[in-house]
Amino acid sequence: MARSPKAKIFTPSDELSLLRLADVSGQPAPHAPVTKPSKLAQPSKLAKPTKPAGGAAASDHAQLAMPTVLLYTDGACSGNPGPGGWAFVLKHPATGKQRVESGAELQTTNNRMELQAVISGLALLNKPTRVELTSDSQYVLKGLREWLKGWKAKGWKTASKQPVKNRDLWEELDRLSAMHQLQFHWIKGHSEHPENEQCDRLAVEAYRALQKQK
Repeated sequence: MARSPKAKIFTPSDELSLLRLADVSGQPAPHAPVTKPSKLAQPSKLAKPTKPAGGAAASDHAQLAMPTVLLYTDGACSGNPGPGGWAFVLKHPATGKQRVESGAELQTTNNRMELQAVISGLALLNKPTRVELTSDSQYVLKGLREWLKGWKAKGWKTASKQPVKNRDLWEELDRLSAMHQLQFHWIKGHSEHPENEQCDRLAVEAYRALQKQK
């Protein structure tokens, strides 16, 4: 898997644990695909966070103290299935800093790359965080908001009793997103949204670079 150079991101001194500093070293993110597809997790909207001691007031305070990041993601694929890439831009508004990563697989699908982009971004957060997730994938956003709970209740079967596709990635996304408070924002692809265009470009560059290594 090819990965693009990373832009370093650090949180303020009182939030240094927000991002895994080890990832800045240039080592692959823990959930980035190498030879095997990653696994997935559950939206924070579906999994209500446990209220801290002190009742509603303490809970409200905890949510206000929760750091906020902006996560922009995209996936791309040539052939579907075929060579594909993913990318994300993770921004920390409090500092104005960001982190950018991308990766690729030789044989995958567009939906898997869309999922992997979100997984890889969330994998950097190691404390409860308010995440503003922006994606052009209805598959990802509707899956998190509407479908995931039902799939799990039916034993990872769809409404038509068929096995859920990309279950490995959905299970990992379910695990990761349950740790955070996610807000979802859908945008139309190729609509000149700056971060979405950036992610699309990086995802395409990633799989093309991987193809050249063959």
